[in-house]
Amino acid sequence: MSEEKELTFEEAMQKLEEIVEKLEEGNVPLEQAISFFQEGMRLSKLCHDKLQHVEKQMEYILREDGQLAPFSIQEEE
Repeated sequence: MSEEKELTFEEAMQKLEEIVEKLEEGNVPLEQAISFFQEGMRLSKLCHDKLQHVEKQMEYILREDGQLAPFSIQEEE
């Protein structure tokens, strides 16, 4: 199991925020910036996957309660 799989959503978001802060400072060497970017993309995918999993769990919970209303998440634009 990879390190990212063991991170919670909150831990992954915290690491992602740290990476963004480092990149926004602007004084990161190019090679390190690329490495931070790649790690950020992996963390972003991890967070996205965890949110999708929770969304599916929420849909299941709604069905178990007998609610027939469709469940949807409105994403921010």
